[in-house]
Amino acid sequence: MNLLKIDKITKAVTGNIQITGSKSETNRLLVLQQFYPNLKIENVSNSDDSKLMQKALVSTSNEINIGHAGTAMRFLTAYFSVKENSEIVLTGSHRMKNRPIKILVDALKSLGATIEYLEKEGFPPIKISGKKLVKDVVEIDGNVSSQYISALLLIAPTLKNGLQLKFKGEVTSVPYIKMTLKLLDSVGITHRWVGKTITVSPKRKISNKIIEVESDWSSASYYYSLCALSPNSEIALSNYRENSLQGDSILVTLYNRLGVETIFEGNKLLLKNKNTLINRGLNLNLKSAPDIAQTIAVTCFGLGVECNIKGLHTLKIKETDRLVALKNELEKLGGEVEITNESLHLKRSGIINENISVSTYDDHRMAMAFAPLAVIVPIKIEDATVVSKSYPTFWGDFEKITR
Repeated sequence: MNLLKIDKITKAVTGNIQITGSKSETNRLLVLQQFYPNLKIENVSNSDDSKLMQKALVSTSNEINIGHAGTAMRFLTAYFSVKENSEIVLTGSHRMKNRPIKILVDALKSLGATIEYLEKEGFPPIKISGKKLVKDVVEIDGNVSSQYISALLLIAPTLKNGLQLKFKGEVTSVPYIKMTLKLLDSVGITHRWVGKTITVSPKRKISNKIIEVESDWSSASYYYSLCALSPNSEIALSNYRENSLQGDSILVTLYNRLGVETIFEGNKLLLKNKNTLINRGLNLNLKSAPDIAQTIAVTCFGLGVECNIKGLHTLKIKETDRLVALKNELEKLGGEVEITNESLHLKRSGIINENISVSTYDDHRMAMAFAPLAVIVPIKIEDATVVSKSYPTFWGDFEKITR
């Protein structure tokens, strides 16, 4: 176990951090680049997930192990389904073998894909025999993980007649679907979203294109938390856009309510602690940005602010059951937490226990979300290297502005 002990941070947090490209944008563009080789990508994410995607897409092996990388599993399942004359086994970690993929596999099979389960029905590992898919209409529940939907949209322009993707029920995680559509748009692929149907037109070739990936907003969340918990703090982050494609850019408005002012200066975000006391509780629905739920819950705990967060149904099938993990670790620190299958209620607390060892459950976001509490108490993070999944340089950057 790689245990990291973080002493209490005694100075105001200040400094400049350069965060690499968004994992979400990078992984989508890497798939598109396989279909359109004259697409050039700049500021590629240095996350483990993106490195695994890059390696898998050029692999000559008949078996690909993507570890804990859920996005890679979903996107590659769709990609290899349309890669003609290929035969690939996709597998992953023990946790990955217990993360469902049936909804995506069923959707791909309805388009004519050949996929079989090698162990447990509905879960990886899967064997995919790539072929030309001729059907062009698919139906899928709107409240499933956006990664299933994005996986289908990314292969849509390669189908002979494009794709009509029809939603059943309410659509959740809309920002991530819109991100995928905007990236399709950026390379010249036409689409329209009317009512509960997205239609993507076929596209065999694109014009030469260079796309610079915006830095990752999920990674920025930990600095928002640091700033909220550290009086007089000021942190500059690069490379960000005010008109971001990423749903997690909602951090700007959410953390304004937690005492952090965001100023856009060119391609930089300047975060400033407004030194305003938060007395009211926070009521949020994060169905469109579930990846920042852990960070916000920990920030509220550190500030002694009560919070109710809904829309978290997808957190139960992430790297771990994030709702259970949050409850366990916040309660070790002295918090009082109630959870349901889709919500978390944190009661107001004035006590934070010192030198608690936070378990991370093979989940990068658990490690990074709890680190900012070091502004208030010394803390320990178990298996600290797990951050490499999305942000390999996190601990170096964290130390740079806190010591």
